[in-house]
Amino acid sequence: MKVLGIAYGYHDSAAALVVDGALVVAAQEERFSRVKNDSAFPMRAIEYCLSFAGGVGEVDLVVYYEDWKEKFDRIVSSSFEHYPLGRGFLENALRIWVKDRKFDPLREIRERLVLPRRKVKAVKHHESHAAAAYYLSPFSDAAVVTLDGVGEHEVMTISHGDGDRLTKLVSQPLPDSLGLFYSAFTSYLGFKVNEDEYKVMGMAGFGEPRFFDKIRSLVAFQDGGRFTIDQRCFNFLTPIERSYNGWLEELLGPSREQDSPFFKEEVDAPAALGENQRYADIAASLQKVTEEIILHVAKGAMEMTGSSSLCLGGGVALNSLANGRLQRELGCPLSIHPASGDAGGAVGAALLGYKRFLKGDRRCSMDGPYLGKDYGDGFIEAAIASNPDCVACRYDDESELLDAVAEAIVSNEVVGWFQGRFEWGPRALGNRSILGNAAHPDMQEVINRKIKFREPFRPFAPAVLPHRSKEYFELAGEDFLEGPESFMLSVQKVRPEKRALIPAVTHIDGSARVQLVREEWNGRFYRLIKAVEAKSGIPIVINTSFNLKGEPIVTEPADAMRTFEWSDMDMLVMENWIVRKAR
Repeated sequence: MKVLGIAYGYHDSAAALVVDGALVVAAQEERFSRVKNDSAFPMRAIEYCLSFAGGVGEVDLVVYYEDWKEKFDRIVSSSFEHYPLGRGFLENALRIWVKDRKFDPLREIRERLVLPRRKVKAVKHHESHAAAAYYLSPFSDAAVVTLDGVGEHEVMTISHGDGDRLTKLVSQPLPDSLGLFYSAFTSYLGFKVNEDEYKVMGMAGFGEPRFFDKIRSLVAFQDGGRFTIDQRCFNFLTPIERSYNGWLEELLGPSREQDSPFFKEEVDAPAALGENQRYADIAASLQKVTEEIILHVAKGAMEMTGSSSLCLGGGVALNSLANGRLQRELGCPLSIHPASGDAGGAVGAALLGYKRFLKGDRRCSMDGPYLGKDYGDGFIEAAIASNPDCVACRYDDESELLDAVAEAIVSNEVVGWFQGRFEWGPRALGNRSILGNAAHPDMQEVINRKIKFREPFRPFAPAVLPHRSKEYFELAGEDFLEGPESFMLSVQKVRPEKRALIPAVTHIDGSARVQLVREEWNGRFYRLIKAVEAKSGIPIVINTSFNLKGEPIVTEPADAMRTFEWSDMDMLVMENWIVRKAR
């Protein structure tokens, strides 16, 4: 049985293919269109998925990730309830709806793919998140929590996963949305909503939570994991330009100017923050409040279901700081889908199609996060030939290749690493990565300023060999390979005695967003880190996404070559080729 799942229309459009319960391919449209967070109909991602299915005629079912009629009803009813303030919101929503959705995404899917009505279904938004979170987890019994901005009406759900059954127990509607709460502060702190929330997490490390009580006063906890948010400071129902108002600025002071520099001087030190220290403290306070809310919901879910394992879904599950705290304080096995945001809705929709509509009874599975497209030598050789200012050498012996790359890394060169199928989800996990020496104290600044051209406060992740990870990081539990660390979705403390050894991946607060590199998923990347370990004694490399600021992660060799050419990267590795710039 083959089921195609589709998510599009708001942000992070994507497609995924499930075959007999196994997720075999998934990709965001942005990787093909090169438009970051692309919301358009994901035709190229769909075509890629269909190439694995054998064509659209071989697909048994296509499932869309939300109930568009219910969502449209919410938009219209909210606008009229808050008229005349809601008029501009409704007009803007209608323009987007007409342009991008044509009022009926199921009809658009049928017309574009030439499918009969019976083959195209829809499920609800948070159902999709819950399905992706639970069915691909290692658990047969779990509390399942979804948290995001908003689906149709829902902003939070609690479900019980029990075998093949996924039963919703709690549904929390707008306006009490943790996702929109965090996004409102993202805008207040001068960043882009639905794109830069992770920058707030990076900024939080430079602050102290001295505004915690003020921000916490906006949230009230209720029984059963529910919560409410004081709406005096926000407009989550009919926002136009921003979702917070003057009340928030009265509470915390003026908002930060968009895209203003974080450091007052060109030095990487908290002393240079100036006025931005207040914003860093607000970010730290927001993060702490967010963690308190997630803990409250998770505890309620586990008490309600009686389950000792937890699955998280929705965009809020990408908050790696909160995930690390959940593991430490709840002490429970935690599973998070690598693309837990809206893109992952395509996966959840496909899984629900398999389980609900086709009555599939096999256990669902995912063999790692490398579900995108790969490119052979022809593409690589064409990319190399397009740049006469580069010198390329092919290595037929992998050990010689890895030795040369490891030597470059321990010699403090910055390496672009391109291999195999690209990753599913927002994290580069060793197939489309920029790598560096975790032991070099200046490497974070070098990559941020000269390669990524981005804010200097942004930390990089340590990619580490699992069997040595607990020597360097305070990981919770024993079965951590089944947890979010395999997808770079959990922040853990670096052991104090190791921080001086790996300064380039240790954030200012002593933490790191860990990636455990599993040999069975990515053998070549694992062996590269082993080669670095043999030369330096340290089983870790810096891993950050292979892209320039404002761009999606590179997809094909031509993207990699262009990024290499436009940056100060020292070496580019594409499969068996090593490329350097002509001196």
